[in-house]
Amino acid sequence: MTAMAHEPMSAQDDTLLEGFLALETPHGFRAELIEGEIVVTPPPDGDHEDYLSAILRQVLRESATDMDSSGHKGLLLPAGENQPANHVIPDATLAPRALRLFRGAPSWMPGDGVTMVVEVTSTNPRKDRGEKRHCYARAGIPLYLLVDRDKSTLTLFSEPENEDYSGSNTQPFGKPVPLPAPFSFDLDTSDFL
Repeated sequence: MTAMAHEPMSAQDDTLLEGFLALETPHGFRAELIEGEIVVTPPPDGDHEDYLSAILRQVLRESATDMDSSGHKGLLLPAGENQPANHVIPDATLAPRALRLFRGAPSWMPGDGVTMVVEVTSTNPRKDRGEKRHCYARAGIPLYLLVDRDKSTLTLFSEPENEDYSGSNTQPFGKPVPLPAPFSFDLDTSDFL
């Protein structure tokens, strides 16, 4: 992941937000505005997509509730202190099918109704481990699943409270990760080894 750092600006200063919204990235790259920093990410490698595919296959097949998924859906999430609103693009966004959250949604939709977001770490895992986790918690997204390739672990963050999640369950690759309702199944990670 390549980041183009900018000094954090106050919410009153719209310059950073306007620059971000006007940013054109090369084909396949994606730009996010995370905690006052513009982050440009290259297309993911094959291993990244393999982990994501394994998770989504199981979620769509095994969940107790019929789920919709979206890859790389823009989420407009609440700002941190003295920051512009966050424009975050999770690797996967999941919501109950009955809500039809993605139908008619704008490019940057709020996180209301999203049940779980999934991130698979890339070349700069710091954003996924920290800043993005705080964005998702602040938005009240109930579950955040982080696949940390450097550590060979999956962490399910739960119980969002203000700026972070109060619950977490970390398992090494190969061990199951229990997903609570509305999923209600153990995510098999034996394929991650």
